[in-house]
Amino acid sequence: MPRTDVVLADPRLVAAEGRLGRGVVKDAVAQAQLRARQGRLSPEEVADAAVAALPPYAASLRPVINMTGVLVHTNLGRAPLSAAATAPPVAAAGCTDVEFDLAAGVRARRGRGVLDALVRAVPAAEAAHVVNNNAAALVLVATALAADREIVISRGELVEIGDGFRIPDLLVSTGARLREVGTTNRTSYADYAEAVGERTGFVLKVHPSNFRIEGFTGSVEVAELTGLGVPVVADLGSGLLTREPLLPEEPDAATTLGAGADLVTASADKLLGGPQAGLLLGRRELVERCARHPLARALRVDKLTLAALEATLRGPAPPVRQALRADPATLRERAEAIARRLSEAGVDARAVPSEATVGGGGAPGVPLRSAAVSLPTLLAAPLRTGDPPVVGRIEGGRLLLDLRAVPGERDGDVTRAVLGAVG
Repeated sequence: MPRTDVVLADPRLVAAEGRLGRGVVKDAVAQAQLRARQGRLSPEEVADAAVAALPPYAASLRPVINMTGVLVHTNLGRAPLSAAATAPPVAAAGCTDVEFDLAAGVRARRGRGVLDALVRAVPAAEAAHVVNNNAAALVLVATALAADREIVISRGELVEIGDGFRIPDLLVSTGARLREVGTTNRTSYADYAEAVGERTGFVLKVHPSNFRIEGFTGSVEVAELTGLGVPVVADLGSGLLTREPLLPEEPDAATTLGAGADLVTASADKLLGGPQAGLLLGRRELVERCARHPLARALRVDKLTLAALEATLRGPAPPVRQALRADPATLRERAEAIARRLSEAGVDARAVPSEATVGGGGAPGVPLRSAAVSLPTLLAAPLRTGDPPVVGRIEGGRLLLDLRAVPGERDGDVTRAVLGAVG
């Protein structure tokens, strides 16, 4: 059995140590030695086996091809960043002028570039602030504007978001008291007017982004609430900054502020297509009150997120927007081409119509015409555990690989992944 230090001296493992760290490389060597002791490898194969077992990155996260038909899939990291947004964080990984004015040689406002980009993207906003996610944005607003005061909210908007987190629990944790008005299905202007008083911090409108209520319903629009004499805060969630013709019922920041909302909160890693972050947009005085609150320090984002978000705002259309606007006819042609290549290789594959969704709490109930490659369900597990992993969905007793969220240049990778899973 070759000694550990001898194996670690292999030039390939020496190079890998600089990229992955000594611990990762040493673990791979130890596993290869164990296999040799068990008779599954010859001693001469230990170094080769250790090299083959090394992960591509020091981090355990693996890139995945999202073929679920859900464009913003929370379990798969939500919005994939554009190429334009992945380069700036690399450049910002070292020392950077994140809080320094190079020309004046003095301290500068953190994230000034991305704040300027946000206000340019939403001119109706007088100011902007960025925190680490939308829940943090809402917590900061509630703490800064309504601690020991009341937040007036419709009972139909006391929603539960991902992983069991509930908006009312989130708000109460800040020290605010909820003043619930109306009923689950109907809330009127009079309900709000009766509840607003000296103890009111603000009125909150929460977009029910992950469900729909139909039938005998009634709600009050932002524009109607602006005359109550207290700030109106709108939690949009999905991160849509301006109107999207394909999603006419999805609220956006520009329209909501234009209707009179004083503050808007939203996610950056959903329809905006950026990194995980929470956005505050609106009246300068209120935004600055939130930004100056001590809690803002605990919720701030790092320089890598600032760089990626600014590049998303200033750069080309991110992958989420491209997927949203993908041409269904083109998707069908791609699915047919992939299915044809797989069929020629003996795989039970065919192109079928499919329906994709926005996901991530955006545009609930809105179907997006798509196309998929239909395969036997027994391929689901080997595709998920392949390299790269491919994640689809089971529907009607078949595995569907939906193409909506997959760029056309990845079709060859998908084909090779399926052939590899068939084995």
